[in-house]
Amino acid sequence: MTISQQGADVLRYTAFSSDPDGGNPAGIVLDASSLSDDDLLAIAAEVGYSESAFLTPPPEGLGGEEGRAFTLRYFSPKAEVAFCGHATIATAVALAERIGPGELLFATPAGTVPVEVTEEDGVLRATLTSVEPHVAPVDADDLAEALAALDWPASDLDPALPPRIAFAGNRHLVVGAATRARLADLAYDFTRLEALMHRLDLTTVQLVWRESATVFHVRDPFPVGGVVEDPATGAAAAAFGAYARELGLVPEDAVLTLHQGEDMGRPGELTVTLRAGDPRIRVAGEGARIG
Repeated sequence: MTISQQGADVLRYTAFSSDPDGGNPAGIVLDASSLSDDDLLAIAAEVGYSESAFLTPPPEGLGGEEGRAFTLRYFSPKAEVAFCGHATIATAVALAERIGPGELLFATPAGTVPVEVTEEDGVLRATLTSVEPHVAPVDADDLAEALAALDWPASDLDPALPPRIAFAGNRHLVVGAATRARLADLAYDFTRLEALMHRLDLTTVQLVWRESATVFHVRDPFPVGGVVEDPATGAAAAAFGAYARELGLVPEDAVLTLHQGEDMGRPGELTVTLRAGDPRIRVAGEGARIG
């Protein structure tokens, strides 16, 4: 059954860019109340973006301002995803265009995610606050399998960015590249990496190159979602913020800039904010409607 046959009104927005040709696109259905889970998956597959977002009324007791709280679910072309940062940013921008900037509250499968939308010179910018993150070591054999699937020799890794599994709504394997050239050269074994990621319950592998103290370039293979690479990954950005803080790579109070999508021709910019005394990570970016 096609989207039109399902009667769904699917919006298309990009996140982490004010340019529709940049950032990461997401499908958005502002009212998915009448759709089944099979419908949601079929729509996400037909739209073909890394994720699509679906809004329904909030659960009882969620809180938040009336008319500004929702249940939010995410589907890749292959499966439901517990949390998706770029689709959250895109959805918040789409809502702000209709009900105005301000505070939003989303009940997601990963937990409650507040979002603040502001407007400056006609450009909307959304900031999400992650669920509480954590960071864990990665088994040496699992890391070796990931590097084999990526075709990255261990000598191409940055020892200052040791591999870890980081969580801020879902799990991401963080791997540091020693050079920008290493990051730019991405040609991996899709099936092999997908199998490892399913076994480790990973959403993406986040490949990182550090340009300066607070500026990073990242890429996120996403074979478990049915796409080769995610252009701008808010959930992984939040997880990386937790990773950087846990390893003492940045101060407890820090604002990081992540550049993603450049190697795909869809440049985007993600702002990651850490606050001393608050374990949660804030991820911000602009958004724009596509077409």
